[in-house]
Amino acid sequence: MFSIKVHPYQLHFKKPAGTSRGVLHERNIRFIEFHSPGFSSWGEAGTLPGLSIDDVPEYYSKLNKTVQRLSENNAELLNLPFEELLDILDLSAFPSIAFALESAILGWATKKEATIFNSAFVTGEASIPINGLVWMDNSANMLKQVEEKIEQGYTCIKLKIGALDFDEECRLLETIRKKYNAFAIEMRVDANGAFAPDTALEQLNELHRFDLHSIEQPVKQGQWEVMEELCAKSRLPIALDEELIGIDPCRDGAVMLKKIKPQFIILKPSLLGGFTRCKQWINTSQQFNTGYWITSALESNIGLNAIAQFTSTLQVNIPQGLGTGQLYTNNISSPLHIANGALHYVQNKKWDWKTITTSAEQ
Repeated sequence: MFSIKVHPYQLHFKKPAGTSRGVLHERNIRFIEFHSPGFSSWGEAGTLPGLSIDDVPEYYSKLNKTVQRLSENNAELLNLPFEELLDILDLSAFPSIAFALESAILGWATKKEATIFNSAFVTGEASIPINGLVWMDNSANMLKQVEEKIEQGYTCIKLKIGALDFDEECRLLETIRKKYNAFAIEMRVDANGAFAPDTALEQLNELHRFDLHSIEQPVKQGQWEVMEELCAKSRLPIALDEELIGIDPCRDGAVMLKKIKPQFIILKPSLLGGFTRCKQWINTSQQFNTGYWITSALESNIGLNAIAQFTSTLQVNIPQGLGTGQLYTNNISSPLHIANGALHYVQNKKWDWKTITTSAEQ
């Protein structure tokens, strides 16, 4: 007997996660389980305050109504093309629910445990290069994080900036560069929209002297004129991140990329509406010779697993942003494992599904 279940779960950060939007201590998510005797597939739905377009009061009501409708009409609805299903369920404003459903539907089709996409990654034959993420903190602790990441084998480091005094952040980057040159360690920075439009270009050109790979979202999204000028004049390559949220990739997305002309875009499946949406962004980006990489957005290992498997189908060769699974004290135990700056799927490690049901019962 087929059923769809929703499991609430609260993730706890090992230490407070500082962002330009505040500090996170925990994260509330919902796991969607497609279940039949002997087999389940999973999807993960959750929002990020101040970032997700579906971070709205009616979120859980929409999730429950969507699951109820699917449960009652699964034979009809689950055989539809995913884009058509999204329209019927009216999920354009709820990308994280779309991401969860697409993960569960694709996993259901494979009939293999935790397998969303068949690839060399999930069989353990290939790994995915990733960047080491350095969270906002004081300079001394950020430098300590950098050194720890490098000791762990990362050759690409991503630093969250925008919370400290800009001169202090520059001194931190200068200290790192004096110790590790650009041939040894690639550095990316993410401003999360923290720069003011009138000073952003000067700041970008100042950052350029530290041989950075790129900067993500220097100013807040929605300022296309400002971003167009920055992408045209900055000596430092720019990647759009938040700018993509809530935008249809085939219509407004194409208009945006044509106007702004960024060097890169950052694809976060749970914030953009799933893998079909990300593929549309990739197709659009190729029209404008815009590079891209995939990044997780604080998902548990269930969401991260789906994103990693999707990424593995793209045959990427630059570091991706898939290192956030280590942030939690109570993540779902899984075969995902980070070693030497890469994400691996270890065949002899097991998924601990009981953690989910046990948490829901408490």
